[in-house]
Amino acid sequence: MGTLGRVIYTVGNWIRGSGQALDRVGSLLQGSHRLEEHLSRHRTLMCVFDKSPLVDKDAFVAPSASVIGDVQIGKGSSIWYGCVLRGDVNNISVGSGTNIQDNSLVHVAKTNLAGKELPTTIGDNVTIGHSAVIHGCTVEDDAFVGMGATLLDGVVVEKHAMVAAGSLVKENTRIPSGEVWAGNPAKFMRKLSDEEIAYISKSAENYINLAHIHAVENSKSFEEIEVERALRRKYARKDEDYDSMLGIVRETPPQLVLPDNVLPEKTTTRVPTTHY
Repeated sequence: MGTLGRVIYTVGNWIRGSGQALDRVGSLLQGSHRLEEHLSRHRTLMCVFDKSPLVDKDAFVAPSASVIGDVQIGKGSSIWYGCVLRGDVNNISVGSGTNIQDNSLVHVAKTNLAGKELPTTIGDNVTIGHSAVIHGCTVEDDAFVGMGATLLDGVVVEKHAMVAAGSLVKENTRIPSGEVWAGNPAKFMRKLSDEEIAYISKSAENYINLAHIHAVENSKSFEEIEVERALRRKYARKDEDYDSMLGIVRETPPQLVLPDNVLPEKTTTRVPTTHY
């Protein structure tokens, strides 16, 4: 580095230091209302080699998720907090209306011992539970993978099939439609009921609605968040019984009202008792 380069570097360093000092002063003046921003190298969408993720505009990818390389995500799908989809040595395809829940891992294999290429293909309206591992396999439409389940290379989960929570599905296993598999290694347990098959579709629908809420929340500005925080404080101690005695009717601000399709349904329909 020459003399001019050292001078420019020194001036740049001074400017950066001054900016940091001003930021600290500003934060001190804002007090408890300050929003501290920390520099992070995390990138939600990241290219690798010459491959870049292709995400539909109506899909939700949480800010702390990592979608890397040759990955396609369809309309209405949601990739939740802490998930990693790494399409580096092969491709990952996620259909429409599918949810991959928090801390799950989806990866691929270039080839297996037999020389077969192993991308990962996940169909439409699939539910993949929290902390699942999906590696070089195929999950067909309307299938369900429970929390903490692991699917190894070459696994095929057919339409309307279910892998129970915590299961380990060995390489090249095919789980037929309408069946529940569980255990380590996973084995056939029983047939799914019509009610449970309907629950798979309902689960995917619920996550589409929930993803819309999270997408809106993640797009809010600091000012909008502060306004809603003030409104919640104002309405936190509302006592409806006391208000009714006084003849007072208070309207809840629209910012605090969740859409009907996100709230639990009041129904007498029996809920499946099987845990996944």
